[in-house]
This record gives sequence, C-alpha cells and structure tokens, in this order.
Amino acid sequence: MSDRRRAKLLPIDRWPTADEAALSRWFSPVQLGPVKALTRTWIPAMVPWRATDDGFVTDDVIEWYSRFAKGRPGVIVIEATGIRDVPSGPLLRAGHDRFVEGLAKLTRAVKQASRGETKLFVQLIDFLNIKRRPTRESFLGRFLTITPRLRSALGTSFATVPEADVRAHLLSLPDDAVLAVLDEREAEALRFGLRERVTDTHLPHIESLPRVLPALFADATKRCVAAGFDGIELHFAHAYTMASFLSARNTRSDGYGGDRTQRVRLPLEVFHAVRAAAAPSVAVGCRFLADEIIEHGSGVDDAAFFAVEFARAGMDFVSLSRGGKFEDAKQPRIGHAAYPYTGPSGHECMPTTNIAAPGPFGRNLGAVAMVKRALVDAKLETPVVACGGIASFQQAEAVLAEGAADVVASARQSLADPDWFEKVRQGRGDEVRRCLFTNYCEGLDQAHQAVTCQLWDRAKGHADDATVRRTKDGRRLTAPPAAP
Repeated sequence: MSDRRRAKLLPIDRWPTADEAALSRWFSPVQLGPVKALTRTWIPAMVPWRATDDGFVTDDVIEWYSRFAKGRPGVIVIEATGIRDVPSGPLLRAGHDRFVEGLAKLTRAVKQASRGETKLFVQLIDFLNIKRRPTRESFLGRFLTITPRLRSALGTSFATVPEADVRAHLLSLPDDAVLAVLDEREAEALRFGLRERVTDTHLPHIESLPRVLPALFADATKRCVAAGFDGIELHFAHAYTMASFLSARNTRSDGYGGDRTQRVRLPLEVFHAVRAAAAPSVAVGCRFLADEIIEHGSGVDDAAFFAVEFARAGMDFVSLSRGGKFEDAKQPRIGHAAYPYTGPSGHECMPTTNIAAPGPFGRNLGAVAMVKRALVDAKLETPVVACGGIASFQQAEAVLAEGAADVVASARQSLADPDWFEKVRQGRGDEVRRCLFTNYCEGLDQAHQAVTCQLWDRAKGHADDATVRRTKDGRRLTAPPAAP
C-alpha cells in the first residue's frame, strides 16, 4: 500500500485483545424485538449484482452471503429485495411464491456458515419507474408528448399543425431553444431520463400507491418468513418509493403528503401490514434517512419525529442512513439511468477519504445521536443501528458507550474483510484487511457489475486462488479465505 493511501486510513492506535473484545459492548448481545442478536455487529444491505435477471437466488448469491456469515456478525441484512413481480435486473425478488425456494436455500446456507450464530434479515424495497437517458433524436422524435402547452410555447403557428411537423421543428432547433420551450419535467426527461415521483398523482398507478403497497409488502413478508428469515427490514431510505413518501418534498394532497404526520402515514400503514403478516418470532424494523442532504428535503428533525412514530408503532429497530437521492445526481451518459449516489447527497451516503471535513469516518453519527436522543426523551427503548464509515473497534465501542446508538453497522469495511469481526474478537486486529474508502465497490455497483473489492485481488498466494469463482474480467467473486 502506498504511503499516500496509508495516510488516509482511519488512525488506529491498537486493536483490542481477545479479553477486551469479549468484555466489550460491541460483542455483547442485543434484543431486537423477538430476536436476540449475539453481538451488536451488523452488516447492512449491499447489492452485489449476483441474482439472475429474473430475480432468483444463484450460487454466487449464496457464496456472497455465506462468506460474510463466516465472520459471525450479529446480523446480516440481505440486499434490497423487490416486493413486486416485475423485471428489475439482477436484483433479488420476493414478489411471487416461485422465489421462496431459492430464498430458503440462501437462509439455510448462511445459518450453516455462521454455525447458527448470525441472524439473517431481508430488506424489502419498492421503487418507481426510471428510464435511461435518451438520445436527443429519440426523445424529441418519439418519446416527448406533444401537449397543447408545448404547442403554445412554440407559437400560434403550431397550434394545429400535425404532430410530425412539431417534432421535425423541435429537432431543427438548437439545444437552448429546445430547453426554452420544454417544461421542467420534460427538460429533465431529456437531460436525465424520465423518472416517476410519488407526487405524480395524475398517473393512476402512482395515485393508488397507498392502497396497493401495504398488501404488496405484507405478501412479500409472508414469503420471506416462509423462507426462514429472522427479520424484515423495510427499505424507507435513499431514492426509493417509501423514502419519497417520508421526504419533505412529498406534496401529495390526498392525506399522504404535506406535513410530517401525513408523510409518515403510509410508512406506518406498511409497517402494520407487515407486522401482521410476519410470525411473532420475526423482527420487523426499517432503514430510513437521518438526513436527506438535498435542498428542501427532510433533515434530522424530521428523522427524529419519524423514529419516535416508528417506535411508538412497535418497530423492533430503526437503522439510519444518509443521503443517496436522485434530486442532485449527476447527469448520466446517454443510454444510462441516473444513479442516486453520484451527487452531493450520494457522496454523503458513501463518503470517500476525499470528502470535506469531518471526513468519511463516522460522518453520520452526529445525526444518529440526535435521533437516539429523541427516542430516549420519549422514553422509548427501540434499538438504533448506526452506520457510515465505521472501520475500527474503537469507533464502534465509543458510539455504544456514549449511547449514540445500540448497534453499530459496517458495510464497506465488512466487504473488504468479511472476517474482520471474528479477527477482532480473537485479538487478531492487526490482520484485518482495511478498507481504503475509495469506493471502488460503489463504482462497480453504479455500472451494474458484480461488486467486489480491489483489495481481494491485490495479494496473491491464497489457498483458493486456483479454484475461486471469478468475473469474466478475472476479479475474485468472494473475499480470500481467512488465515487459520
């Protein structure tokens, strides 16, 4: 490792001894409603792009999660898993009974790999339609709806001419002139690709979301419970449907938008439907945002309010993330869809060592602590899961000691070294393969390629080098085995 990269690593004075780890808060049990996790170590949901294009579990999916389980974390949360039976690329789905068999095979394999110690949760998600950025020619020539408003913007001479003539005229105009006659959403569709919003209530399938979603989440929950999952994590975070209902940008006028009490209404209805569908032995909680980090978006005060409402409703845990929104994403290349982790809010969600002060390590913890304080003040004991640049035992232990959270999660560091929890527990912290926080993994996710870690291939001579499964370009699909 170069001196420059080493200098950017989180400073660690020393790792704990095995005895210190055994007596620590991080390696102590925690009750998550009906589920007891043996430690407060947690691997949050990450999408590895290993499912089939039809959403089925593959051998590579099973190997991915089994590899994490060998490090014996308290909880692993399976990737965002779709609740609808609709095409969504190589992401897991639970929108039909045909997916249960594969999910059951996955839960059995993970529990066996962790020797029955790791609890396995699944993250359930809904998302709205988003299209790839079109070419100028295809958008103006085919996709753009020629409305009376657009005809009027072009001038009175276009009021009654055939649609083909309107399109031909638009195609002849320079870009600035085209943008001048398009409305805000039309211009966005040209520059970024069409993206649905929960506020598009003129669309029947968007208007009906509050009537449809609770049952969809509940049905997916029944399948996941049948498959053997220990817990359900409702995905109320980032750029997706349920997070959009919670957002301060949600201006729906049907009782499901506007002030906080209305914006939290559908998430609570979804939770109640899921809780009723889940077995009593299954934990149900959610992941949502401590701060949206976008203009006119929800902030920490909103998150504190939502957390109290979720806890009062009976959620067994709340897990807090940050940012990751479409509203400030970078313009995608033609033929690609917008990716919600490319703008300022996305950088806050997965900060690298190049981000401004206070840097990437524990960047979300201040907001998490404020949410936890709101729960304490309301005399609610619902466990809070913190994450965001957690890469050392000292960080995690300090969070728990200060009462800023009850569980400490780590995604990218766990990806770099799935055995790091076990190494720390055994007093072998010096052997931990430390994440560089360059977001090599995030770049693969953005390209919808199998997610791996740059560190896995850096060192050679591992026991499985000749037999490990690899991507077409030669990257390891699983982390190297731990040394004895």
